[in-house]
Amino acid sequence: MKILVTGGAGFIGSCFIRYMINKYPDYSIVNLDALTYCGNLDNLKDIKTNSYTFIKGNICDKELVNEIMVNVDCVVNFAAESHVDNSINHPEIFIETNIKGTLNLLEAAKRAKIKRYLQVSTDEVYGSLGKDGYFYETTPLAPNSPYSASKASADLLVRAYFETYNLPVLITRCSNNYGPYQYPEKLIPFFITRLLNNEKVPVYGDGLNIRDWLYVYDHCEAIDIVLHKGRTGEVYNIGGHNEKTNLEITKIILNAMEKDESFIDFVKDRPGHDRRYAIANDKITSELGWQPKVKFEDGIKLTIDWYLNNNTWIEDIKNRKI
Repeated sequence: MKILVTGGAGFIGSCFIRYMINKYPDYSIVNLDALTYCGNLDNLKDIKTNSYTFIKGNICDKELVNEIMVNVDCVVNFAAESHVDNSINHPEIFIETNIKGTLNLLEAAKRAKIKRYLQVSTDEVYGSLGKDGYFYETTPLAPNSPYSASKASADLLVRAYFETYNLPVLITRCSNNYGPYQYPEKLIPFFITRLLNNEKVPVYGDGLNIRDWLYVYDHCEAIDIVLHKGRTGEVYNIGGHNEKTNLEITKIILNAMEKDESFIDFVKDRPGHDRRYAIANDKITSELGWQPKVKFEDGIKLTIDWYLNNNTWIEDIKNRKI
């Protein structure tokens, strides 16, 4: 099988490529990535096989996407602008990549008659939960930031291409990922890198916003299973059942790095900050047999240790010029 992975130089995409190459040595992987600020080929420098090909390019480049698409069997689309704060300041970039780019991929996939198209989405498309309950695949979409609105729009386009053109699509919606190679703008690596420099960590509002955390390689396994066994046209939620407040996460990191709570800097909450996310993964577990394997206590230790042992990777990112 030959798979086009878009955004494969990013955090989750690079981990997925590594996972797939290790599990399926007879597969071919084509990685299409524009190498914007959070795309980093160093994330894949350990990949040394002729079955992996990197192409620098943007999913908005119709000619390039069409050229690549005719030579692959499946598509897994990770390519997206993903930082909520950036979407508040520059929403137009998110519309361009997350919506127009997805449309471009769908058109090319339809034209090439590919076997499967998998859209990697997010639990943020569902909006915010109260103290109880979970997001299900049937939960109405109610995005509250330009980022989540762009991802919800892309999901609806994917659905439309299944209903209108019978394109064999799948959509996965995951909870917050954590693990190695995550660009240090996201909460866990951002806090780790600041503490390495003996700087305080900014916590939005009261710090009691709740997220469900999923170890990145558990996520990769789930995508693999959905790609091979999922029912076309379906959405599959991928959650870790690890609900933690941002403040809890902060204190875990502080403790691991031997810092006290004086390093917490409570700052003004951001606009449209969803209070709680929690995903029900009943569908993927009952239909496809997937279960998260990495306990949060183990995964967060692995993650913190990775950043502490890869300071060169962090410094290289700081010095990169796009």
